[in-house]
Amino acid sequence: MGAQKPSPAHRAGLAGLLTSPAVVGLATAGLGALAYATLIERNLFTLREATLPVLEPGTPSLKILHISDAHMMPNQRLKARWIAELDRLDPDLVVNTGDNLSHPRAVPTVVQAYDRLLSRPGFFVFGSNDYFGPKPKNPFQYFDKDHKRSGGAPLPWRDMRSAFVERGWVDLTHVRHEVEINGVRIAAAGVDDPHIKRDRYETIGGPPNPLAHLRLGVVHSPEPRVLDRFADDGYDLVLAGHTHGGQLCLPFYGALVTNCELDRSRVKGPSQWGAHMKLHVSAGIGTSPWAPARFCCRPEATLLTLVPVKNPEMGSDHGVSHSEASVG
Repeated sequence: MGAQKPSPAHRAGLAGLLTSPAVVGLATAGLGALAYATLIERNLFTLREATLPVLEPGTPSLKILHISDAHMMPNQRLKARWIAELDRLDPDLVVNTGDNLSHPRAVPTVVQAYDRLLSRPGFFVFGSNDYFGPKPKNPFQYFDKDHKRSGGAPLPWRDMRSAFVERGWVDLTHVRHEVEINGVRIAAAGVDDPHIKRDRYETIGGPPNPLAHLRLGVVHSPEPRVLDRFADDGYDLVLAGHTHGGQLCLPFYGALVTNCELDRSRVKGPSQWGAHMKLHVSAGIGTSPWAPARFCCRPEATLLTLVPVKNPEMGSDHGVSHSEASVG
């Protein structure tokens, strides 16, 4: 017995529903939001600024440019030009928290974009997308923190590392390093990407130099288990990336996911971690080529102005201001 065909009246009712103003309006809004997220907002590169009281009393202020998650492709000239213009901010130190690559031939584009910044003091660590290329994923996997992770094709991270180190940036992967910049003595340390369980905190474990004016931790993915170790060892500030700020956010709600164990309230910007440590998470500059969209979460770099704490026992709340940087 064949399936019963819908009656003319049923077909007419269905057609009327699909062409009703409410359905048409909803579809139009959805397509408009998708076009905005993929064509406009993901290219609205923004400079954020934040002032963090984390230095020892009496220390001169220090400007750090925090960049992360460029996810560079060889042909992304607009992004590369915007990154190059960040040198005009005249930072004292550049900190790059990983995920620079999204293509096997992207290293020259990355080095060209960072060219002038590589002439400044800099620290860096790697993210998973420096080691492995991105792959298409089911977006609902991001709501399952325990989903199986697999990387794509290997990327030329060693070539990128060589270029960075040759120009003077310091690879903080499982390294402790001390340097003085403009009268500020910095004790820095970093770990490899905890998102893919490459971190070995024990290689840098223990309190940093108590004579340092700034004790700085650097990591790609801000996993709480690693942040707790930095805080327990007495670090003043940890810089991280990875979250993309949620990438697709809702107005008046914020990020839906963080893509790690970090809670949504800390998905981007400065926050307090424990009694004495500050955390800054960059929402990042790029996206995966398989998910080229941002909504209510512009791509960003951050200029952090570090100043002395007002009270070394109590610390001080951070102040935050925002602005946009022009694209050259």
